[in-house]
Amino acid sequence: MLDEIKNNIMKNGKFIISLDLELMWGVRDKKDKTTYGKNIISVHKVIPSLLEIFRKYDIKATFSTVGLLFFETKQELLSNLPTIKPSYNDTNISPYNGHFDIVGDNFKSDLYHFSPNIIKEIQKYPEQEIGTHTFSHYYCLEPGQTVEAFKQDMKSAISIAKKHNIDISSLVFPRNQFNDEYLKVCLELGVFCYRGNEHSWLYKAKNGENESYWRRAFRLLDAYINISGYNCYSDQYLKSKMPIDIPSSRFLRPFSKKLKILDSLRLNRIKSAMTYAAKNNLTYHLWWHPHNFGVNQIENFEFLDKVLAHYKTLNAKFNFQSYTMTNLATNIKNRE
Repeated sequence: MLDEIKNNIMKNGKFIISLDLELMWGVRDKKDKTTYGKNIISVHKVIPSLLEIFRKYDIKATFSTVGLLFFETKQELLSNLPTIKPSYNDTNISPYNGHFDIVGDNFKSDLYHFSPNIIKEIQKYPEQEIGTHTFSHYYCLEPGQTVEAFKQDMKSAISIAKKHNIDISSLVFPRNQFNDEYLKVCLELGVFCYRGNEHSWLYKAKNGENESYWRRAFRLLDAYINISGYNCYSDQYLKSKMPIDIPSSRFLRPFSKKLKILDSLRLNRIKSAMTYAAKNNLTYHLWWHPHNFGVNQIENFEFLDKVLAHYKTLNAKFNFQSYTMTNLATNIKNRE
């Protein structure tokens, strides 16, 4: 009887939302305050709004957070850096090469690099999860990085989260630079699930140098027209790896005035895949960065509201259920 109950626990579709919470640490090598500052600053308003709309629709999400955001002061930050730092060939992508010079003294004076207030706000919603996006927004495929540097980076991320009474068990790889060599390190440190990439060639993990214009163009097209498939995943696949891979299904692209006329296609692309997952007891994983909602907030939240309203319809009709990454991975582990 117990085995029968266990086998039936997950007989439903699963809806996962993960958010890459990174502020300036995630874009500092590509953008600056002048070009992208409004998006970053607005995250401090976007997060409370996300928490409220998630609660409205009974959504359990994973906020994958860069470890550097936890600190309240620059002095505290500098006192807790990893003992081994990444030595990328491209020194521009490392925050340890001069970027700390422009970081403010504390979170009250620098909302671009600190967010302990945001983390405390998320903790007020116990149904939500705080996972890790590594300590320094670590790039796992860039030349010069090493397994030991990654391990020290992850140890620092887990340590600072622990000081805030947060146990880290899920990981989102920055820039989706997934690296098989690091999975053993994750397990050693207690991280037993991660967000992998879609299984289409369009989303195969590459470093910045090897990424191509054409792949990016096809991914943009794929957001509106079904090129890569529904990208939904069976329980059988999810339980086939350890740590548990909960791959991405779709990046929720932000509102674009230039592409506004295509928004109905963008919405249908997401809703049709969610419906497919719900009907076939599969997992659908939607993700984005809070800073993607930093501008055009009204339009972005209106679009998200339509997505989440569709979730509620599927929940009522097919028992489509919302999980955090760790919730889902834990259920799968328990079944095993």
